[in-house]
Amino acid sequence: MDKASLRKYLVERRVNMDGRAEKNAQLQQVMRFWLVERTDRVIGAYWPIKGEFDPLPALHRWKEDGELLEEPAMRRIGLPVVDKITKTLRFHAWYPGCPMEEDAYGIPKPKDTEILEPTLLFIPCVGYGAGGYRLGYGGGFYDRTLAELTPRPFTVGLGYTDGFVDDFQPQPHDIPLDTILNDNGIVWPV
Repeated sequence: MDKASLRKYLVERRVNMDGRAEKNAQLQQVMRFWLVERTDRVIGAYWPIKGEFDPLPALHRWKEDGELLEEPAMRRIGLPVVDKITKTLRFHAWYPGCPMEEDAYGIPKPKDTEILEPTLLFIPCVGYGAGGYRLGYGGGFYDRTLAELTPRPFTVGLGYTDGFVDDFQPQPHDIPLDTILNDNGIVWPV
């Protein structure tokens, strides 16, 4: 199956997935446990579209937990905003209730909030395979962004078990993720 057909198939399957509430709860829990040992203060995430897993509740909880621990530096969450010239992503501060607007793709983004530099990025996976490779929507935004960021943030793919592709073949420009989490736990590295 070519990549365009595979994307369409996986998105359709994800949108119509059975047991969504249970799988969401499981992945929220996996994320929360995984984050316990992390020392990051700024995490980049995404606004969920097309049936993607929503990482924002777990991240908001992570942020609140940091405030309870009376940490010297406040934890921050950033959401992507497309740089129209470079076709890369910049991460702007997000918090519940912050002003939002739609980008050119109809995806909500923070409006007029400060730019953050995440040390960890949660990245949505349309599909994923062995070696930490993900299948996105084909725009190349994350690949271009990761190729440009110095230092490169730790990257974590988020997807459902249904998104695993046995025979996924990455392209030469694809950058593998450091970790992939799904509703069963850590699936990369194994």
